Amino acid sequence: DNAFLLQIVSRRISNPYLENPPSKIYGEGASCAARALRNVFVLQASDLVKDRMSLMGLCRRSSIGSELVDWLLKHCPFIKARSAAAGIWQLLLNMGIVLSVDRQVCFQDKYVFYQFSVDECTYLFCEYEGEDGWKNGVKLLLQLVPVIPTRINTCNLNNRKIEDTTETNAEILARLTAALVNVMSWDCGFKYLFTFPPTLKAGVMCKLHEREDIGRLELVQKLANENGHLLYTDKKEPKKTDQLDDEVTTIQVKELDQDVLVLKKVSSHSPAPTTGSAESDWRYVVVSGTPEKILEHLLNDLHLEEVQDKETETLLDDFLLTYTVFMTTDDLCQALLRQYPSLNHQGKEERSDVPCRKRKVLHLVSQWTSLYKDWLHEDEHLKQFLKTIYRNVLDDVYEYPMLEKDLKEFQKLLGMHRRHTVDEYSPHRKHKAILHQFSLKENWLQNRGTVTETEEVFCRVYITEHSYVSVKTKVATSAQEILKIVAEKLQCSQEDLALVALSFSGEKHELQPNDHAISKSLELSARMFVFRKDLTDTLNPFAENDETQQRSVRILGINTWDLALELTNFDWNLFNLVHEQELIYFTFSRQGSGENTVNLSLLLQRCNEVQLWVATEILLCNQLCKRVQLVKKFIKIAAHCKAQRNLNSFFAIVMGLNTASVSRLSQTWERIPGKFKKLFTELESLTDPSLNHKAYRDTFKKMKSPKIPFMPLLLKDVTFIHEGNKTFLDNLVNFEKLHMIADTVRSLRHCRCNQFGNEVPAKEHQELKSYVHHLHIIDNQQMLFELSHRIEPRV
Repeated sequence: DNAFLLQIVSRRISNPYLENPPSKIYGEGASCAARALRNVFVLQASDLVKDRMSLMGLCRRSSIGSELVDWLLKHCPFIKARSAAAGIWQLLLNMGIVLSVDRQVCFQDKYVFYQFSVDECTYLFCEYEGEDGWKNGVKLLLQLVPVIPTRINTCNLNNRKIEDTTETNAEILARLTAALVNVMSWDCGFKYLFTFPPTLKAGVMCKLHEREDIGRLELVQKLANENGHLLYTDKKEPKKTDQLDDEVTTIQVKELDQDVLVLKKVSSHSPAPTTGSAESDWRYVVVSGTPEKILEHLLNDLHLEEVQDKETETLLDDFLLTYTVFMTTDDLCQALLRQYPSLNHQGKEERSDVPCRKRKVLHLVSQWTSLYKDWLHEDEHLKQFLKTIYRNVLDDVYEYPMLEKDLKEFQKLLGMHRRHTVDEYSPHRKHKAILHQFSLKENWLQNRGTVTETEEVFCRVYITEHSYVSVKTKVATSAQEILKIVAEKLQCSQEDLALVALSFSGEKHELQPNDHAISKSLELSARMFVFRKDLTDTLNPFAENDETQQRSVRILGINTWDLALELTNFDWNLFNLVHEQELIYFTFSRQGSGENTVNLSLLLQRCNEVQLWVATEILLCNQLCKRVQLVKKFIKIAAHCKAQRNLNSFFAIVMGLNTASVSRLSQTWERIPGKFKKLFTELESLTDPSLNHKAYRDTFKKMKSPKIPFMPLLLKDVTFIHEGNKTFLDNLVNFEKLHMIADTVRSLRHCRCNQFGNEVPAKEHQELKSYVHHLHIIDNQQMLFELSHRIEPRV
């Protein structure tokens, strides 16, 4: 009897489809017919084969199960039932020609994703190819459908071997239950392992639910090794049942019968802080939810250790970087105040949880203000919020002394200092809490009334209708200072020039020496021009005079490495000021981002101006030999920018050399030495856009920081994510999309984790700085083409 029972317990379940090739089970003809059906479907129904998003991620070239059945019924009238059509696709699934994205062994006629294998028929002439041939193949497959083993309540065992498939799971479970009643007395370990619910009795048909009874069935079927005869009875086995397949568990949190939070269970890269927990290898990540619930989940997931685990830190950073997409700063302030337990609500919570919750809110606020730094200078809602929460912490310190450390960190971060003694924490002084006095040092909470006057911008001072000098200057710079810079750039006497704001109606308004040039020109909605003193005419930089001859001489005399270094230092200063948040504002704002993207706009404008500067310098050089030297000079500067890890100027210079007005100069390019042409070809290959700019991405990834990325491409990546995914799904914030955007934006941190230490020699610094900071540019393509044809007429 014992031997009989052990034989029952140790019966092995296997899958004949995994042990034998399809050709051996169904025959070569059926395999050829199945491949022919697949080929015809992929060819004729290409619109049904597309990239789709699922919980597993992006599914390349996949189709939907119900659409596969619909297509087969439409093109094969001799198939009379959906079950028969589904049976044919089941055959292809068994053969491995159709692949289940969810790793199901049973084909499902519903919204489930399937992919196709790429193996082809080995016969040169297959009878099932062609319009009529593949339908004959379907008829052959249809004859095999009735012999497909029944798969009732089939479960995923991820390549586990399943044998005796005609026996249902319920029958196996009932038979094993009856056997184990007698076996349990032999080993108390079996008693622990096979504990069944009271409602489950031998011989009763039981419907198996995923991750419930099926877990015990899997334990029974698992052997110590493939050919073993005894059951492996490890008591740790129940903890591993969730890992038996790769299916992702999704949890919906509902309120008033509405989803408010959707979580996905995934494998954790770093163990949870609680040791010994069965859940230490798993965690829940946010898929979507309402802003309030996402914040609540974030606080619940937050730990108060010195170092957060990677996933929690990422979730916190994702939320703080992208919250402006789905809520205002005022909304976030109010939500945080609601999450901060007050005296009125402490009765509803465990008292031990109250200080912990308060500390979590304070930690989040500290991270928020630290991340944004001076980004929210003048936000009145944030000012009021910080005052309110600061007073709350002052009131709570006496009752919860553990908040003292957080209070000091809070004060240090915000630059606050108290004008009161410890006695104010006494409960007898609580009624005076509203009178707590604190002052603000010079920090980002102060009203920046004069800050806008110190901000730097690019000011365009036009010399002609289509030519200007780009001047980087403060908003409060006077007209006299700007005129001095332009005069030095043009090598003219300042006394002979006047700075004029020219309105679009043609009205001239001369700016006085002490006028704020930029504000005056903005008031008049005009451009700034440099006129001769009598206001009769603008300057003509295109005339063939000594000045134009000296332009090329000036740049040819500058050391290329030093010039590239000054370009890099200039770009680095701009890049260092770009806040990560600016990329998100720039992407999501359709009406122009205005003041929220000032630094990013300056960097993008600089890239465009360097490109135009390269073309302008070359096309204003009339002498062929010097023009050849200029092209060689710019090729070397581009190579130096790459060596200095400044890919922004590198791209701009290469694109400037590739503009149509420059690339058409055949006489100039013919005289470029071979080694320079080879170098330029190598540099040009990095700008190749094929394979999603693979050459640039691979090169940039290998570069160590500090480094300056090509910003237009980084913006393109963020825009691609934004336009390819909805921000809201069923009125819930699509947090997976925001995580992808935040992940892309975070790349700026890696680029800036170190500082550039290169400096131009002091002797040449001032001249180079003046040259690089104030570029002379022609921004009209028609004018550039005219200059190009003037120096090298069309043959």
